[in-house]
Amino acid sequence: MQLPFSDELNIGYLSRLFDNTTNCYKYFWFQSILHKLDGKQIRFAFEELINEMVADAWYMVTEYHLRLGPLGITDNLEEVVKYIYAEYGFRSSEKREKIIEFLQSTEDKIIRKYKSDLTLNVPYRLQVPFYDEIEIKRSMWNGPKKNLTDEINRQGKLMYYFTAIGGLGTVIEMEPLWAEYLYRHKDILKGWTQLKLIQYLQNKNPSVPGIADKIEAPVARNIERVRKYWKRIVEIDPALCDIYGHVVLHDENISIDHFVPWQYVAHDELWNLHPTTKSINSSKSNALPSWKMYFEPLGELEYRAYRLRGENDVVAREFNRIAPFHLNNQEIRNQLYAEGLDRNAFIGRLEHVIKPVYESAQTLGFKEWTYHENNYL
Repeated sequence: MQLPFSDELNIGYLSRLFDNTTNCYKYFWFQSILHKLDGKQIRFAFEELINEMVADAWYMVTEYHLRLGPLGITDNLEEVVKYIYAEYGFRSSEKREKIIEFLQSTEDKIIRKYKSDLTLNVPYRLQVPFYDEIEIKRSMWNGPKKNLTDEINRQGKLMYYFTAIGGLGTVIEMEPLWAEYLYRHKDILKGWTQLKLIQYLQNKNPSVPGIADKIEAPVARNIERVRKYWKRIVEIDPALCDIYGHVVLHDENISIDHFVPWQYVAHDELWNLHPTTKSINSSKSNALPSWKMYFEPLGELEYRAYRLRGENDVVAREFNRIAPFHLNNQEIRNQLYAEGLDRNAFIGRLEHVIKPVYESAQTLGFKEWTYHENNYL
């Protein structure tokens, strides 16, 4: 999978982030950084990132007992999850916010020891592919962390640097260009990281099928707002058709489809949602619709909704009502739903947003689907 290009950053270093990985920590540490980036904050303490790691590992360990480390070797991330699960009575499906809240407040010495052990190597070793100006001797890895971080901080163009050295209170400070890149491409990078993690977990759990479905708890979804939004558009423009079977939607009890399957994106962003019929949506299931056949019709349909928002006050009000729930990336909202876009500009911007996500899902193994009436393929 090719990562998004940058004129200013060495993406080749980033692409080698998980080379020569023998345990799971790098995947979870990097994923925690992606979780925390919000476009504003660029300083994170070790402890808050470790808390994110535990929350990310929670479901796969407690629900499916996935092994996170090599056979016969104790994995501290796996062990701290098992310890909390056994001692504190949380459910395997517990909300990650509740797990993180517990981790922030607990004074359990065993948990704090696990947390400390998790910081011994991964924060420093993750960026090894970037270390082309410094030389870290073997003795330095196991020596005082102040000496190690002083040496690492001499390296130019890292993703992050170390400040306020002090155990779990040690802080990483993101390099601004990298922070902006990682935040802008967060969804793609999360998909890339999960792909690498799934491959790692398949190797460590060879007898377990369907690893991709076992790394996160199912999320309760509510896209009724989006269905009402599209229903209003169909009422105003009764000639609108479904993009797969060209079914006129006006007389249908419409269903909302995720163009790139929810099982991959795990979100309900408006740019990936469109109306179809219940039977077609059911037949598509979690497959990827043929890009060649269906992206252009999707673009046309989404552009018609975009135009109606500018022409019709009712549609504009409905859009403004659902946007806070279904447009969570401000940059995408500003680009894709800017005023005054013509057809080509809008569809071009939609392709820029959705195609990398589509290709990531394709790389992960989601199968291509084409609709045939009474013959679903």
